[in-house]
Amino acid sequence: MMPKYIAFLRAINVGGHSIKMDYLRVLFETLGFSDVETFIASGNVIFASKVKSTKTLEKKIEGCLQEALGYEVTTFIRSTVELASIADYRAFNEADLNGAGNILYIGFLADKPSDEAKQKLISFVTEVDDFHVSGREVYWLRRTLIGESVFSGARLERSFGMQATFRNSTTVRKIAAKYS
Repeated sequence: MMPKYIAFLRAINVGGHSIKMDYLRVLFETLGFSDVETFIASGNVIFASKVKSTKTLEKKIEGCLQEALGYEVTTFIRSTVELASIADYRAFNEADLNGAGNILYIGFLADKPSDEAKQKLISFVTEVDDFHVSGREVYWLRRTLIGESVFSGARLERSFGMQATFRNSTTVRKIAAKYS
């Protein structure tokens, strides 16, 4: 049985870049992947591949999507085992996670951020936004009933000097539960 992976695609169905999930599945199948499925229309693709290197998979997918769509789609691959661990990770206490209006986002990065980048991220902590980094993931807790957040994924990318894509933790947990 081939290992399953989850591709988290940046810039799919946001910012005027609209793509049908059927077409996205076909593109993944043309790359030789099997058992291709999408999970909600925000660029989450689950697939099986003989290729074991996630970096190789990322580059292969990015090249195909660039050619087919005409724009860069940065791709972040996690194995089902990695995703289960990410979904189970507790970056914040239950009271914060369950607070009325609070939302936890998980940001996927290509590489672990430097210590300097992590320190820069900590400088963005406010009563509304809190952050935690674990491996190649950023956990962003937004306390939305306290006030409006001024933080954004673009701000994280600038401070880290690398691209990221964020998903609501509920989405991540649902994917992990279904495929892990």
